[in-house]
Amino acid sequence: MDMTDKPKLDILLCAPRGFCAGVDRAIQIVDLALKKYGAPVYVRHEIVHNKYVVDGLRAKGAVFVEELDEIPEKDIDAPVIFSAHGVARSVPAEAKARNMFYLDATCPLVTKVHVEAQRHAEDGRDIVLIGHKGHPEVIGTMGQLPPGKISLVETVDDAEAFTPRDPNNLALVTQTTLSVDDTSAIVLVLKSRFPSIAVPHKEDICYATTNRQEAVKKVAPQVDAMIVVGAPNSSNSMRLVEVGERAGCKVSVLVQRAKDIDWTLFEGISSLGISAGASAPEALVEEVIDAFAARFEVNVEIAVTAEENIAFNIPRILRELEVASGHA
Repeated sequence: MDMTDKPKLDILLCAPRGFCAGVDRAIQIVDLALKKYGAPVYVRHEIVHNKYVVDGLRAKGAVFVEELDEIPEKDIDAPVIFSAHGVARSVPAEAKARNMFYLDATCPLVTKVHVEAQRHAEDGRDIVLIGHKGHPEVIGTMGQLPPGKISLVETVDDAEAFTPRDPNNLALVTQTTLSVDDTSAIVLVLKSRFPSIAVPHKEDICYATTNRQEAVKKVAPQVDAMIVVGAPNSSNSMRLVEVGERAGCKVSVLVQRAKDIDWTLFEGISSLGISAGASAPEALVEEVIDAFAARFEVNVEIAVTAEENIAFNIPRILRELEVASGHA
């Protein structure tokens, strides 16, 4: 097929998209630990929800486990890293009990939610957590407090049905990767039912989740189809797909890699929006653009809705190495 046969396609690339500071930091921690201590370095749960990233780190010598008891006794001295999603308090306690050396790659914005929940509990409040049941971040946040002190609310219906022990002594925290609009609706119900509920000054949804959703909201109404590069177990990626649909783009789909594209969905389109979840590397976005460029004559434009220049410090024990390897 020569160039003249290709249909024209305008690609609007959402900015910001892809890696956030918390994901960047978590991947750096695994990379630097492998450089400093050598393989194996154990990682409890996928460091971030992206198969491409996990496979890349596995190839360098990272070993992914779901629980600490999967680490064999012979490797008890190997470093173990907690994923960016955060862990329950019982996890570092178990690591200490087994004399393990661990590094915590929990995103600082997730840690902030943990601290908030603990502070409210110390002030005698019961906590309402808005989040998705079973997501590792939710398991980690609920695991900061004794059972019964924290209740999970997933939907507006849950918020309407929720019956607290003491309606006058409640505080609210949220998972960091939720839909901004869905969460606002749930918060409204909780505030109207429990006027004295303590809420964060700004919802706990992180800057990166908010920015990526805003970018999709802007681009989705302007295009025939929308692709979000990301993983199906990535909460923030799945929310971007929903935001695209709600913003008026009926063909809004999640794609892990270029080989996963269902081309029947994109027949006859003349414009395409592309974004990526916070755990999706830019290499995968480029791979998707290349796949479209093979079939269309593409013109790529970047739709900028926000500038991001946030970076988080990595643990001190790895910092000299970071400088040496040029990350700083």
